[in-house]
Amino acid sequence: MSPDRRLALWAGIFYLLTFVTSIPALALKTPLLEGRGETDLAAWGLVLEITLAFSCIATAIVLLPITRRVSEVLAFGFVASRILEASAIVAGVLPVMGLIALGSDDPAAPALVELHDAAFLLGPAFMASLNALLLGTIMLRGRLVPRVIPIIGLVGGPLLLLSSYGVVLGLWEQTGPVGAIAALPIALWEFSLGVWLIARGVRITPAVARASAPQEALT
Repeated sequence: MSPDRRLALWAGIFYLLTFVTSIPALALKTPLLEGRGETDLAAWGLVLEITLAFSCIATAIVLLPITRRVSEVLAFGFVASRILEASAIVAGVLPVMGLIALGSDDPAAPALVELHDAAFLLGPAFMASLNALLLGTIMLRGRLVPRVIPIIGLVGGPLLLLSSYGVVLGLWEQTGPVGAIAALPIALWEFSLGVWLIARGVRITPAVARASAPQEALT
């Protein structure tokens, strides 16, 4: 297995791990956020959410040796964006930890829920849309995967970004019908990218191969 194939495989695994952790994490912590107790379930949700944060960073770092051959600016921008997303996710973990310790009946509970919701909007919404625009551009420009996959991300990124601004303005809820529909293309983009990276890896075009030559000469 070539180094690029191995990197793509691990990137795909980490992408799918973000799905395995994010969806159950939301389901497990929602009862506590809605004032229905279930602290044990919420604690397991936080375990998954912390793992999600690590997985987000890993996707960008593992892909960096490949993506930087297409555009160093976009590649390092994607790493920075993923780190910010992971930071927002971890920031959302902290108020839930407070809820677990204090209980949903504590007077501070509503404020903790609001802090969680704000972090949830910044991470899986605003930063996810920026991630799609950065990595989607790299994948499309470098022709690393079939064009339809990054196009989904490049269409879904602005859609989710606009939806997120709508949530900030109070036009709809992030987890309501509008927010959920706006998030679907990004979910499809990340899932399809993860599956493709595991199954097929990336296509190294002659231009991308030439871009890697100076780096290989230095090693």
